[in-house]
Amino acid sequence: MQIAFLMDKLEGIDPVYETTTALMYECNQRGHTVFFLEPHDIYVRGQQIVARMKNVTVRPDMPLADYWREVIVQEQKESLVFETMTDLDVLFLRKDPPMDYSSIEFLAPISEKVFMINNPIGMVLGNSKLYTLNFPDLIPETHISRDPVRLRKIIDNFGGDMVIKPLGRFGGEGVIKVSTKDPENLSSLINYYVGTHRPYHEREQIMVQAYIKAVKEKGDVRILLLNGEILGAMCRKPPEGSFRTNIKVGGKAVQHTITPEEKEVCRRIKPQIVENGLYFVGIDLIDGKLMEVNCLSPGGIPRINMLNGTRIETRVIDFAEQCVVKRPDRRKNGKASERRYC
Repeated sequence: MQIAFLMDKLEGIDPVYETTTALMYECNQRGHTVFFLEPHDIYVRGQQIVARMKNVTVRPDMPLADYWREVIVQEQKESLVFETMTDLDVLFLRKDPPMDYSSIEFLAPISEKVFMINNPIGMVLGNSKLYTLNFPDLIPETHISRDPVRLRKIIDNFGGDMVIKPLGRFGGEGVIKVSTKDPENLSSLINYYVGTHRPYHEREQIMVQAYIKAVKEKGDVRILLLNGEILGAMCRKPPEGSFRTNIKVGGKAVQHTITPEEKEVCRRIKPQIVENGLYFVGIDLIDGKLMEVNCLSPGGIPRINMLNGTRIETRVIDFAEQCVVKRPDRRKNGKASERRYC
């Protein structure tokens, strides 16, 4: 099979903890042809979607560190592989947030001809924190506004601690806890996050949610879902003096046994995410409450593997192979015949 990974630059990736590396390595081990491209590599030639893809297939059975060094050597070679994207069997869309909307616009018209993880249109729907509003009874009390007066009133009326989250960031960036205990700084913070120096229609919408105290002791839970089914999970504990659990800000991953309550959350969101073509996602829960659905480049596979002695990336590639039921012969006019997917 021909499998491509659309992602960020390879040089900045730590292969030991990167989920995309685990998936690429497994594809290479199985003898698939592996390609690498970035969002800006996609273009149109003669009404066809094409891309400047680099073949980063290397010999199998190397240790991971050696494998990744060889992949980078391949990627840095000047020789480019120009391929019609519909020649691919599978395309993994793994670019970190924010979403590159131009690449999604290119890919949407061929999403029925190449199996994509995840579906481009589904990623448009699911890429922001707003996607959790599809499940209002599963999330904490939530408000979103660009009006500082309204936001201040919400926090005042709530009475307890709340969390401010900018909608367009990831990895815990910009997430802060606020309360009425510090009224002088509260208004200043709201004005800063909203951007009150700009006209109202240009201000940034921010999310304000109830703060869940259990996060300090219990941390949060990252659950990876594959086609709506639980693939694996870990707990992330915040560092001393913080409530944020993200690994990028010092959170620590520990082993986790999924609770019946967490399984129920997964069961209830499954129909929606599968309908949207979000086949591989990571969801974050705190004390049983759904906090985020991550569909752009959900991570956690290497750490979950280390904690549990598993290799769950094999199940992801199994799923991708199974969903490409057949690769059709090329027609005489050069166009691909229809393909059937899961």
